[in-house]
Amino acid sequence: MKIGFIGLGIMGRPMALNLLQAGHELTVWARRAESMQPLLDAGASGADSPAGVAGVVDLLISVVADAPDVEQVMLGEQGVASADRAGLVAVDMSTIRPAAAREIGARLLEQGVDFLDAPVSGGEVGAIAGSLSIMVGGSVAAFETARPAFECMGKNIVHVGDAGAGQVAKAANQIVTGAGVLTVAEALNFAARSGVDPAKVREALLGGFAYSKILENHGQRMLDRNFKPGFKSWMHQKDMNIVMQSAHELGMCLPVAAATAQMYNAMLGSGLGEEDSIAILKLLERLSGAED
Repeated sequence: MKIGFIGLGIMGRPMALNLLQAGHELTVWARRAESMQPLLDAGASGADSPAGVAGVVDLLISVVADAPDVEQVMLGEQGVASADRAGLVAVDMSTIRPAAAREIGARLLEQGVDFLDAPVSGGEVGAIAGSLSIMVGGSVAAFETARPAFECMGKNIVHVGDAGAGQVAKAANQIVTGAGVLTVAEALNFAARSGVDPAKVREALLGGFAYSKILENHGQRMLDRNFKPGFKSWMHQKDMNIVMQSAHELGMCLPVAAATAQMYNAMLGSGLGEEDSIAILKLLERLSGAED
């Protein structure tokens, strides 16, 4: 396939490389020229704008920071829509508000561009391994067009429903993972403050109903104090803000998500925004009177 890729950061770069390595013809664009260079070195072509990418591909993928960035890429002055490519399938794999995804999709459809919202879970490790979970909203026809590309980037690929449904699934994912990371950090900090080896406590918990991938993987990273960013705290704070905005729009009570969102707000306020989300353990330690 002729595929375009916009956004070549921590997640986007390895995802794009997996497409290239699978034999797809790739055209890329990023705001910073240096972000494009690894892909150009690997055999991709470069473009000078999102419209320039859209003009030469059949499928276009974006992975950017938030809804305003998606809107700029898709609908801005040099955006995808300005390429006048009726029949193009545009896929945004960022994490944005479901309502924003629906609005962007509707505006693109007016230009003849079929839009999928397809956020991912799995972090940088999953992006590199091509094992992401991909949650897709949009038309069945567009999903089938994009499926070969999704299969290069992920293992668990689910067409959840209409436009915006992928973002709803991702918001639900962030509730579970955000609260899960906070809960594991809280449990390990509790063990340590009680004078018990948290590594032994984790080992015991892994054998019962408390088992989770978060306890297994992130729990070990917490014990190793490996806070190297795979998914930065400011990103999880942004995602939890999406959850709470959506809950406000729906008039819903999400008490666990609300508490988790407040903790990630505190992460940024404590200067931990650039560290991995599992550094929430540091925040709990500080609140308990311990030093980093």
